[in-house]
Amino acid sequence: MPISKIRGAAVVAVALAALSVSCGTSPKGSASPGGSTGAPAATTGASSSAAPTDSTPTAPPASRTPSAQRSEPVSLVRDAFAGLQATLNDSCTPGNCAYFLGRVYDELHRMDAAMKADAKGPGHFPEPIALIKKLDAELAGDRSFENLKKHQTLLIDTRDKINVWMQGHPDDYR
Repeated sequence: MPISKIRGAAVVAVALAALSVSCGTSPKGSASPGGSTGAPAATTGASSSAAPTDSTPTAPPASRTPSAQRSEPVSLVRDAFAGLQATLNDSCTPGNCAYFLGRVYDELHRMDAAMKADAKGPGHFPEPIALIKKLDAELAGDRSFENLKKHQTLLIDTRDKINVWMQGHPDDYR
């Protein structure tokens, strides 16, 4: 089966899974996860005087529940790590080098922010954070293509070392 069909099937499966989760709201009048049994606040852009319908959410968005707030940073680390891994099969080729190096830089800093925002705290990711700090010290705040190209080996080595570290700590991002 061609890879594009596999990817397409995966996208459809993820979309269906997301829809099934979002459709799992509690019926009108039943207790919501927050314990309230009153009418929901209008959150879908509809007028607040409109009567709730079957499609009106009766539970607060998942991101507002305490358990979702605790798991949200892990999801940020997972998503940031996926973005970083997406750069692994790319390289600095003519016509693509500026984009590639800029993307690696951006993904490393997205990863850094996610690890620092994680509920476990930045101390949970000491080596990756230290590697990015070392990279930043070498770059001295200059993310121009010329400077990234000059430090290309360090940039790619930092990405690769963080990838290896994260692969060795799968519970930290799953």
